[in-house]
Amino acid sequence: MWIAKRLLLSIVLKGHCSLFCRPPSSLPEYELRLLHCTCCSRSRITIAGFDTLNASVSSEVCQEDSKHLDSCYTAEQRAVILQRLNTATKSELAQVKLLKGRKAVNIIDYRTRHGLFNDLESVINVSLLKHKSAVMVFNSILNPVEKKERRKGKVNLAKFIRPEVDQALLEDASSIVSIVCGTNKIAWTHMDRSRTVLDWQQEECKSFMKGTYMASDYLNDISTAISRFPTADFFVVEKPSISPQNTSLYPVMAHLRTVEAMLFALLTPVREPGRPPNVLNMMRTAVGRHFGLMVGESRTSGAETVKMMMTESDMKQEPRVLFPHDLVLIHRNSFKMSSKNRGEELCDALLQAVAFFELLRE
Repeated sequence: MWIAKRLLLSIVLKGHCSLFCRPPSSLPEYELRLLHCTCCSRSRITIAGFDTLNASVSSEVCQEDSKHLDSCYTAEQRAVILQRLNTATKSELAQVKLLKGRKAVNIIDYRTRHGLFNDLESVINVSLLKHKSAVMVFNSILNPVEKKERRKGKVNLAKFIRPEVDQALLEDASSIVSIVCGTNKIAWTHMDRSRTVLDWQQEECKSFMKGTYMASDYLNDISTAISRFPTADFFVVEKPSISPQNTSLYPVMAHLRTVEAMLFALLTPVREPGRPPNVLNMMRTAVGRHFGLMVGESRTSGAETVKMMMTESDMKQEPRVLFPHDLVLIHRNSFKMSSKNRGEELCDALLQAVAFFELLRE
């Protein structure tokens, strides 16, 4: 570093035409400014020109602990910073860089004990705020980072819904049919956007998991169930969460994937290119997380959650889900542990429909 300084000094003293002296021409005098050396942040030399550094010089100089903070900013900038620090609430302070958590609390405590900040230098008296961190806070107040807007036109639920559908189409849907397949039955729930249950049934499929997977037998059972489906804007099919690495459950996984593929094929009409799909997949684990049913990577039964919803439908004026009285009478005993025909698929179909509409609003 000292060699470079001596070389620069010798060039200037000898009067050679270079970047640091004015050649014999009609060019105007260069203005001398400060430039920080990249090797040492505390060393600086004079240099001509370099207008691109003008905006950052004051900020860089402020990083020195010996520099008085108030001298780094104009009167207008100081007024803006002090206004924010003296009037902002805890939540408003937390939006400033480095002021989340304890630092925001310390600023409010300092204002309570010592009064408002009269100058920028007094800010370093706040616990956990030193010179360099205070500079970052001040610069963040003057130049707040704008949050990126969410992509418009795409579904906010894209993490667990496939394929992606335009947001407006989902919001305009008057009703959906939520479909869940088990090892021996298919259940479905027809629900409208106000979360009113319009239909709630299941169909026993006798050919499921019986010896070989005969395509004709599967087609017959699945077609019978589909013939009972009501019309809706979207059909939402549960996406199984069984890992292919679990070889012991491979027969179950193959069965579920077979039924899933047939449901998509039979429910999807012949459509023109570019027309949005009406059959969607919804991740089983996402529904479990929405209702707090996940234990590690496994999902527990949602029977208690469904029974609570059914009770609230009769007791509350504005229940989470509205059940017609006849459906309550039909299924009120379907979720008992002692029941031989325990309706887990019925539970899951209902919860998937509720999660779809609730997550769409978030």
